[in-house]
Amino acid sequence: MPSTDAAEQELGLTFRPKFGADGLVTAVAVDDASGEILMLAHMDREALAATIATGEVHYFSRSRGELWKKGETSGQIQTVRRILVDCDQDALVLRVTVGGDGGACHTGARSCFYRALGADGALQRVD
Repeated sequence: MPSTDAAEQELGLTFRPKFGADGLVTAVAVDDASGEILMLAHMDREALAATIATGEVHYFSRSRGELWKKGETSGQIQTVRRILVDCDQDALVLRVTVGGDGGACHTGARSCFYRALGADGALQRVD
């Protein structure tokens, strides 16, 4: 049987995000209307707090080492419709709508998941 603290983390109704040793929690952005997975990114405490406060998604950019408001320069602002929290609170699903051209990937693709691994081991475009 899990300890009381573990049970509260896994079954309780108190939001207690479990950040990793790097201070980040995984966040998957999903189109609220279609259910399409748009992107995977990470949030630190500041990004999560800014997202909750503004309703617009903020991430922590691991490559730049800083807070990043999605769409600030591209216009592809992600507006939160709902935040889902997994069982041990170390991953989030962000149900979002996307502004601008509706894309989510910095490559210009609608989703960052625009390739699939083929049987031959090569990547194939799926968009």
